[in-house]
Amino acid sequence: MEWIAVQPYIKVHRKVDGTEQIRLEEERHLYMYPDKIVSKYHEFLMKDVLDITFKPYGEKGGLLYLHTTGGLYSFTVQNSPQSFIDTFKDRKNNFFN
Repeated sequence: MEWIAVQPYIKVHRKVDGTEQIRLEEERHLYMYPDKIVSKYHEFLMKDVLDITFKPYGEKGGLLYLHTTGGLYSFTVQNSPQSFIDTFKDRKNNFFN
């Protein structure tokens, strides 16, 4: 099955090495399929995703929130996820109609 939308996000890892704290960033992707949204380690069925919201901070980035029946999941994004959110809202409306 092919994805219908993709949203890059950043996973930040902090590592303490002696007295130094190192910040490592790993680029990952959220993939939206007709029936689910998939991250590197999670799979959210579309029926379980209640909403997707975005809280901007900085110049372009912010936090993308997946509101699910299993809890709230946040993803750090470096660009506007509006296209991803719009695709979700269109799919969600079609999924239940």
